[in-house]
Amino acid sequence: MDLKEIKQILKLMDTHGLTEFTLEKEDEKLVLRRDLIAPAPQQIIQAPAPVAAAPAIPAAVPVEAAAVPAEDSNFITIESPMVGTFYAAASPDSEPYVQVGQSIGPDTTVCIVEAMKIMNEIKAEVSGTIEQVCVQNGQPVEFGQALFKVRPV
Repeated sequence: MDLKEIKQILKLMDTHGLTEFTLEKEDEKLVLRRDLIAPAPQQIIQAPAPVAAAPAIPAAVPVEAAAVPAEDSNFITIESPMVGTFYAAASPDSEPYVQVGQSIGPDTTVCIVEAMKIMNEIKAEVSGTIEQVCVQNGQPVEFGQALFKVRPV
């Protein structure tokens, strides 16, 4: 079973609201589980009525909401296929799997995402040149979070 198939299963789980999925083949077994967190009950707090209306002050535009530069459309993003911890190298003493400026192919291992004490090697699945490493070694990552920006060849 490859990463693409697992991604498809995760999307189906999300689409259909599944919390657990088990697949057993000849010598493989895949168990996917996720916890659904119920929204916290909302408390209604009544605020006292304002005495006088204040003039509206326009809100500042947050930095995160700024438009993405046009050149970003030239990049392919390698995203994390799972929640876990990002590791750029196989061990603390090893060189990183990839570095900015390095050419990669679809089968190139770009990093490891540790999830539940299992080290999952992440393949590039694209050909190109690494332009940006988006996370730092040892940083927690979310499903779908950008790990690398790649300029396709």
